[in-house]
Amino acid sequence: MYKDISSMSNYFMPPEWHPQDWIWIGFPHDAVEWPGFLARAQEQMAAFANAVADSGQEVRLIVRDAANAARARELVSGKVKLETRVFGDVWLRDTGPLVVMGPGGARVARRFGFNGWGGKYLMHGDQSIGVELAESAGLTVTTADWVLEGGALDCDGTGLVVTTEQCLLNPNRNPSLSRGEIEIRLERDLGFDRVLWLGDGLINDHTDGHVDNLARFVAPGVLALPRATGSDDPHAAIYADAKARAEAAGLTVREVPSPGRVESAGRIEPASYMNFAITSKLVVVPTYGSPHDADGLASIAELFPDRDVVGVLADAVLAGGGSFHCSSQQMPSVI
Repeated sequence: MYKDISSMSNYFMPPEWHPQDWIWIGFPHDAVEWPGFLARAQEQMAAFANAVADSGQEVRLIVRDAANAARARELVSGKVKLETRVFGDVWLRDTGPLVVMGPGGARVARRFGFNGWGGKYLMHGDQSIGVELAESAGLTVTTADWVLEGGALDCDGTGLVVTTEQCLLNPNRNPSLSRGEIEIRLERDLGFDRVLWLGDGLINDHTDGHVDNLARFVAPGVLALPRATGSDDPHAAIYADAKARAEAAGLTVREVPSPGRVESAGRIEPASYMNFAITSKLVVVPTYGSPHDADGLASIAELFPDRDVVGVLADAVLAGGGSFHCSSQQMPSVI
């Protein structure tokens, strides 16, 4: 069911640590997107799904077809539910529904325009999977008049959202909208009345600098950011700029050691521990076989004393352009 969004008010997006009914996770299926890495990417995504399911939270693993359902069933436990749906890439953070809460806890699914991350990756099913998932959950779907991906935002539940100029102000998304007009839409459509603008995202990020690979709220007014590891960390200046902007905005910054310099065939990879997924009982952190993995996990565990924190290898998932937060979307509980 669709409705006009022009009269929407008093809706807000809960932070990711809000209790969740379930989490959707995409299952890799396209060998073109993971050349030489597909089987391992499937194994790593299945490990993510199993970890969340073992914690006691419902997991809905989205598979493309019967063959991929059979492959997934080989890898996941019986606790993981499979749903066969047509979708392009696995990045449900961007193509799935964004769920906001209204008066009395009513949930509404928000959808936005999606143009394949600025026209780079246009795949069948990615335009429709968000509405399909929302309607399967019995949610009313409202549709906005501009392009936005979920991974471009992170919020703390107080009306504050963090994003990057590189992504939201990129002319390949909404060339006719100014910064001020985007801020108005963020408040109108998602309830964000304050915006922290960071600068660039990570180098070679396919998404043009999604913030969920750089900065994540871990409590109201508390922002986790990477700290450069090693003198050759290619993202050192990006981390420093983000920290300066966050502190200037009055936020508390908690630093997490970065994976350091991660390369593949001589190409700098946007590897980040910040792409963790927060679930009701667990935080799943991507690891990359870096010597800094243990330090990154330990730092993130300090940020979530109320949850278990586990690391799951994600180097093959990264080869497809993202990690565990990118591939998932949660359904917040009505409380």
